[in-house]
Amino acid sequence: MPLDVDRIMLGALRTETRMGFSWHVQPMSAANAQKAYRCPGCELLVEPGTAHVVVWRADSIFGERAVEDRRHWHAACWRVNACG
Repeated sequence: MPLDVDRIMLGALRTETRMGFSWHVQPMSAANAQKAYRCPGCELLVEPGTAHVVVWRADSIFGERAVEDRRHWHAACWRVNACG
């Protein structure tokens, strides 16, 4: 199995408890960030080529609904907003 440098540098999928819920938090490397997304924390764009985190509720059902519920956050915005 090849060494996954992005996973080592950024971390693997983890679960965090914030705002009274459990959340899956998946780091996204700059190399893998190929689309722009609107960050729900600051409402600014997470530009292509920007490392960030993808977040969704841990109790989401798998399948299409779970994919639709994912949100792309600037890592700093997730840290600040998720702690409140």
